[in-house]
Amino acid sequence: MDADSLESAINSAKSSGGGESDKVFMSREEEIGFHKGALNTLVAERGELVKMVGNVEAIMQAHIKRLGELGVSL
Repeated sequence: MDADSLESAINSAKSSGGGESDKVFMSREEEIGFHKGALNTLVAERGELVKMVGNVEAIMQAHIKRLGELGVSL
């Protein structure tokens, strides 16, 4: 991940007045809040992904077990 790309993405937001493409600057507190909010969202998404991987693994193990019962060796 490139920190400069994140900075560019934040600063690429266009102001709604006049059609000019001036950079939008956030106060330090706003930027801290923005990054904390993004991290909270990403942590929750990662948690859901871990659950999904666990479910897939459990289903795979059930299939492997059944194949073993049927005499198929993996």
